[in-house]
Amino acid sequence: MTDEMRALGPILLLSGPNLNLLGQREPEVYGHTTLADHVEVARVAAADHGLDLEHLQTNFEGELVEAIQGARGRAAAIIINPGAFTHYAWSIHDALATFDGPVIELHISNPNAREPWRHTSVVAPVATGTISGLGGLGYRLAVEAVAGLLAA
Repeated sequence: MTDEMRALGPILLLSGPNLNLLGQREPEVYGHTTLADHVEVARVAAADHGLDLEHLQTNFEGELVEAIQGARGRAAAIIINPGAFTHYAWSIHDALATFDGPVIELHISNPNAREPWRHTSVVAPVATGTISGLGGLGYRLAVEAVAGLLAA
């Protein structure tokens, strides 16, 4: 199964705006763990399932759209923490809707337990599932979810 799963292509992990500041920005909400630490957890979890993982962090909506479009026919799945783009970036929604594979929406905090403007996700309607509010554990769980979906 490992060779078959690897043949499907990598998992693409996408990180939206300000996630490059994890570990520094609002540690009471996001913790002290850096984005690099979270990516490494995801990379190890992927390797445990015989999968490769690619990561892109950007503060620019168009770069995320281009990465999603570039994943079509190449990546097995997408895990995306869209950051603030979660709540209004319809271009990301539309790009994800064209991806033919599992899409996991990921959030370190629980947006529904925060300010009202964070309660709406334009990504959720095109995601296979959402993991939120579990801190860094969410990165491993997102990879586990993808591996399970790909193996099914």
